[in-house]
Amino acid sequence: MVAELEKISYDDGGGFRAAYIKETNGFWHFHPEYELVLNLKGNGTRIVGDSVELFDYYDMVLIAGNIPHSWNYYKSSGTLPEKHGIMVHFKLSSLGEALLSQHEMHCVRDLLTDSERGIVFSVEDAGKAEGHLVGMINNKGIDKMIDFFNLLRILCSSDKKAFLCSENYKHSFDERGNKRMTEVYNYIRENYFKPISLERISEIARMSPFAFSRYFKKNCGAGFVEYLNRVRTNKACYLLRETEYQVHDIAIECGFASISNFNKQFRKSEGLSPRDYRAQFK
Repeated sequence: MVAELEKISYDDGGGFRAAYIKETNGFWHFHPEYELVLNLKGNGTRIVGDSVELFDYYDMVLIAGNIPHSWNYYKSSGTLPEKHGIMVHFKLSSLGEALLSQHEMHCVRDLLTDSERGIVFSVEDAGKAEGHLVGMINNKGIDKMIDFFNLLRILCSSDKKAFLCSENYKHSFDERGNKRMTEVYNYIRENYFKPISLERISEIARMSPFAFSRYFKKNCGAGFVEYLNRVRTNKACYLLRETEYQVHDIAIECGFASISNFNKQFRKSEGLSPRDYRAQFK
């Protein structure tokens, strides 16, 4: 599998598209437009570049164009509620260089630059943004643009935002390199619960183990084993929080070789044991 280039359509001929999220298959894709996503209902794992994190209600993220990403929902009943999220796409050219060059827009320029690493905002910011996002769906013309600029005001003034991608992450526009990393990310995402050796993942990338290790670290910002453990730990967090499965069974389901290794990696990632993590949600 490779990251799919998604073509964004604009229903009113403009450069700003807002819609409720309907797709839930979590396919790995990219597109040149900026993307703002507000998750309203449901939870799962969000992958943006080399960032792998759990997401929950009122998770709001802004990412620049051409960064591969996917939202993988955990569906206990097999379906998700309608209108479980809102997504906005816009083109840099729709704002225009002349407007962005104005002194009053310096915070917007900084925001768009920061979004090249992906930005996650606080639940409070997401709550403030929800009404304007709904307004962008329902309104047209100048009213739609007013909602968009109100959104930018909230995003720019946020003091609780955080980067998603690591500082070393560099997304490449090289088609061959992009396909190679996409195939690796997808293989890990679909097989994390199985043993994945360095030799096997190197075969997926069509490289030697030594060359792959260096290549993966350069492109991802983390080593292969570190990244794989991050994916497994994030799924374990969800199962600990949302199910009554035994800790030992969760360790096996998430691909850890032993309960001791699971405890070690989980404590390294989350700062506490799996049992203590679960206790926080009881």
